[in-house]
Amino acid sequence: MREPKTMGLQGIVEKQKAFFDTDATKSVEFRVRMLRRLENAIRRQENEILLALHQDLSKSGAEAYMTELAMVYGEIREAIRHVRQWSRPKRVGGTLSTFPAQNYIYAEPYGVVLILAPWNYPFNLTMAPLTAAIAAGNCAVVKCSKESSRTAQVMGRILRSAFGENYVYCVDAKISHDEVLHQSYDYIFFTGSPRVGRIVMRTASERLTPVSLELGGKSPCIIDETANIALAAKRVAWGKLLNAGQTCISVDYVLVHERVKQAFLKALQREIARRYPDAANDPNYPKIINRHHYERLSALMKTEKTMLGGQQNEAEQKIAPAIFPDADFDHEIMQEEIFGPLLPVIGYRDLAQAMGEIKAREKPLALYLFTQNKKTARSILHSLSFGGGCVNDVVLHITNHHLPFGGVGSSGMGAYHGKFGFETFSHQKGIVKNTTLLDVPVRYAPFGETKLKLLRKIL
Repeated sequence: MREPKTMGLQGIVEKQKAFFDTDATKSVEFRVRMLRRLENAIRRQENEILLALHQDLSKSGAEAYMTELAMVYGEIREAIRHVRQWSRPKRVGGTLSTFPAQNYIYAEPYGVVLILAPWNYPFNLTMAPLTAAIAAGNCAVVKCSKESSRTAQVMGRILRSAFGENYVYCVDAKISHDEVLHQSYDYIFFTGSPRVGRIVMRTASERLTPVSLELGGKSPCIIDETANIALAAKRVAWGKLLNAGQTCISVDYVLVHERVKQAFLKALQREIARRYPDAANDPNYPKIINRHHYERLSALMKTEKTMLGGQQNEAEQKIAPAIFPDADFDHEIMQEEIFGPLLPVIGYRDLAQAMGEIKAREKPLALYLFTQNKKTARSILHSLSFGGGCVNDVVLHITNHHLPFGGVGSSGMGAYHGKFGFETFSHQKGIVKNTTLLDVPVRYAPFGETKLKLLRKIL
């Protein structure tokens, strides 16, 4: 269903505001009912979702279920289980200024929220924030990516079957961000590139609309000389090649100690040969999303003198895992986030110097560290700023809804998953509930020296 004019979408937003003003969405029973309705609608369309993900990105059923559906089911179950507790007013401590009142924090939904989703994990990164928005009591306008068009179509059908447009509305994926953005929303949640994130934030600032930005960046993986090299290679290969590297928290580059660099490269090549023996022709190995990104990655591969792997299937837009063993920080491949199955490997001798190189760049969305030295781990976690990450593993932090997921600096702002998503889509409203049985006179005029002395003693 194509929304032909911005005025049409404006009407939808106005209908959602009117529905929100009835307070129907604020009932915990309503939220739980809607979350169950969403889960049931997804389960009915599960095969269609997996097929669409394969058509859009050539994801295997197993990879698609693991990285897309399973995570969404987990988010929905967590919200259903805990939304009543999350929604209760929370009593907090008072001060002498508020004595003898009681003090509370109320979680209040924003109203009508806009969710702008990306193409790389189109189902997960649409439905997970939508789950949080519903749990928090909001209405929602959802904009899927036109690049993952088949998945967008299935999600549109799911949302239309589950909800009325005055509550949750899925915009035609072909409509531009500009058309969708220029409406009066109460909150905007965007996942995508830093370039578009700046546009979203600039547009939101015109109406002083609060935003969450889930962006990206060049996420490093540090491997020191004490690391379990075989396991590091196995886990780096897995994390890097999920969705053929088209993952915002993918390992963008490896910083490995010179003493173990060659051992790591050999282990990594063995792991890739074992797991992805003919990736460019494997029907279950993800493809690059479109011709533009395929050509961008192809051009980037040519900037390095030495490459291991990297076979290409132009017809299928697939690029086999490519390792660049002689990369360095000043090379072209290190200037922007790669977002593909290309892995620069840079040797280091001095960890402090390597950390300095990371600090000199924009703060990454993720950081990974392989080490058996607890002191090294503490030092890196203390010194380096990044969105989140793992020690002796990669990517797994995104799967735990007890952890906040989000960026810092240019890699984003705000966090979600589990309770953190509920809080993102809720305004925390502070309330003082006072008594009429006692009134402390010191706060009232007139204000003289005697009162000043008293205030200095008690406040």
